[in-house]
Amino acid sequence: MDDCGSNFAQWKNQCLAKMDLSKKGSIDEDIQDVVRFINLSENFFTTSSCSGRIILIDGASDCQDVQKQNCSWLFVTHQMCHKCDVVSGLERSQGDAVFKFEPFVLHVQCKQLQDAQLLHSLAINSGFRNSGITIGKKGKIMMAVRSTHTLEVPVSHKGQQLVDDHYIDFLVEVANQKMQENLRRIKRFYDSLKSAMHPEKLHSEMPDVAEKKSVYKRRRKRAQERSKAALCQNIKENTSSGESDGLDSGLDLFK
Repeated sequence: MDDCGSNFAQWKNQCLAKMDLSKKGSIDEDIQDVVRFINLSENFFTTSSCSGRIILIDGASDCQDVQKQNCSWLFVTHQMCHKCDVVSGLERSQGDAVFKFEPFVLHVQCKQLQDAQLLHSLAINSGFRNSGITIGKKGKIMMAVRSTHTLEVPVSHKGQQLVDDHYIDFLVEVANQKMQENLRRIKRFYDSLKSAMHPEKLHSEMPDVAEKKSVYKRRRKRAQERSKAALCQNIKENTSSGESDGLDSGLDLFK
């Protein structure tokens, strides 16, 4: 194994052996299959992920790191949200609350550049058009699956709610629609991954399907030939006995 491959294997073992230090402490349910599938490949491993979330953060509107001291989580879900949860969170706001939808994000370290290019192509075609590839100083090749499918709206200032309940209804509806679309894109990405990384399985299945169709056609043809032969025999017998009724219509079947 060359130095690059040896380093990659070491990086992968170290990364996957680490404790999950995210706030949730586990992989989100909707992307567990995607993450597991990637990590089972010898050419990839995931370094961080989020299936997508709807959050209400209290703090500066430009706060990107929800774990900063000046930001607090008022509400978060990785599923569709309800108005009552948002309203309850706003009641606890003491600063500038921001309502957000953040789409699926996945960071994958790749063994070779062509591996990253494959993932990048699949991500773009699945709707994650903000995806990109970076190469670090130590030769680490990272592929980030990202999307611009976001939402970010300030809803309170210094603890005072800025919008009425009707607007909160609207925000919740928009965020839930974005979450549904996000999940559809994740599924497309996962399906594309399975097709691209296991082409030999697909090719091996295709001849089986073709063979089954061919066998069915041969059986149907033999059955038709037996039926034709039987009908001809009946016509012949009827003709020899002087019975001619239905003879012409019977012969028409084979013209």
